Amino acid sequence: MLSGAEIAKYIDHTNLKATATQADIETLCAEARRYGFRAVCINPSQVVNAVKLLEGTEVRVATVIGFPLGATTSLTKAREAEEAVAAGAAELDMVINIGALKEGRPDRVRDDIKAVVKAGAGALVKVILETCYLTDEEKVLACRTAEEAGAHFVKTSTGFGTGGATIEDVRLLRANVSPALGVKAAGGIRDIEAARAFIAAGATRLGTSAGVGIVQG
Repeated sequence: MLSGAEIAKYIDHTNLKATATQADIETLCAEARRYGFRAVCINPSQVVNAVKLLEGTEVRVATVIGFPLGATTSLTKAREAEEAVAAGAAELDMVINIGALKEGRPDRVRDDIKAVVKAGAGALVKVILETCYLTDEEKVLACRTAEEAGAHFVKTSTGFGTGGATIEDVRLLRANVSPALGVKAAGGIRDIEAARAFIAAGATRLGTSAGVGIVQG
């Protein structure tokens, strides 16, 4: 059974609230340093601040692209990625073009992801599928498309949709990407029992704003 300290290494400690202030991000980063979380995940305008706060630590800075709807253009997403990496972000959590996927246009989804991977210049790219809006067949298609486009992770949810991560979805995503790709479960993970269950189901990263409570058990 994984301990809280072991689970901390899976956690992207997250604050993506519209109301997040600099003081909130300072608290988030201090908690990430204290508990040894894998990364902080924050809005793009807070990246420079977080990079400074986490300098000299192993905690990575992740930010979001095309968030939370995924409906911006590929050019806009690429520009966001360029700016985020220039500011010091090491990881990019991008939302797919959900409408294009549901139209049966994986080529558009693939090109969208490729644009971010290229613009990200070596940053780790996590592709948010927003599984609450997709059929199982669409989830499988999205997984394969993300891998073909050069992504490094598939991720269940933004936390802003109609539902978050489920054990069933994590198992499905894990089964439909190669072992080289990570699977991030996000949305609604609130306690250590849930964290352990998602990791057992195949998640290699957890996105949550409840990281402190989780690692404290």
